[in-house]
Amino acid sequence: MYTLYYCPGTASMIVHLTLLEIGAEHELKLVDVEKNQQKDPAYLRLNPNGVVPTLVFDDRPYLESAALLMLLSERHPQAGLVPAAGSVERDQWRQWIMYLSHSLQSAFRAWFYPAELGYEEHTAVTRQALQNRIAAIWDKLDQHLEQNGPYLLGDTFSGADLYLTMLMRWSRNMPRPATGWPALNRLAQLIIVRPSWQKMVAIEGIDVWPKVSSN
Repeated sequence: MYTLYYCPGTASMIVHLTLLEIGAEHELKLVDVEKNQQKDPAYLRLNPNGVVPTLVFDDRPYLESAALLMLLSERHPQAGLVPAAGSVERDQWRQWIMYLSHSLQSAFRAWFYPAELGYEEHTAVTRQALQNRIAAIWDKLDQHLEQNGPYLLGDTFSGADLYLTMLMRWSRNMPRPATGWPALNRLAQLIIVRPSWQKMVAIEGIDVWPKVSSN
């Protein structure tokens, strides 16, 4: 059985979604980051980085949300979250996950945690620079989906689409959220009606996002 240490709305969402998609037996253990529980000594023994998520199985903790998506998808290929091993699509899938992790998720971390850039709060210049950086990534992703979508791998849904949708949700309070890009919005609409997304939202008690389109 898997044990996921999570906090609603954070990067643990992608691991929670993946567990629901693969249908594996699991338990959830809440780490309240508002109460700084991620810095508790007991938790730091599992995850020295002091962040969520942490996934434990076979008495060993595993870290990093993108890596956990890949690990679970590859351990449970029957769920269809990962293309077949040795295929071009598998290579593209791995590439997309790394791009989302290194480019987009890292930009959001800088956006949400100014202290990591040495600020108590972002200056107006830094804030605008981060907005521009994230918007440029949305531009590239939207163009790709417009030309090759509706999913990152074309007509085939994969775990990379779950990951991208989680990151799109993080933009909901930005001046221009990801749903302001048409192809990204279409992808979000496909993902939020999946049973895994609806169940995750209900379990974590987070807001339904985005509203289901009437188009």
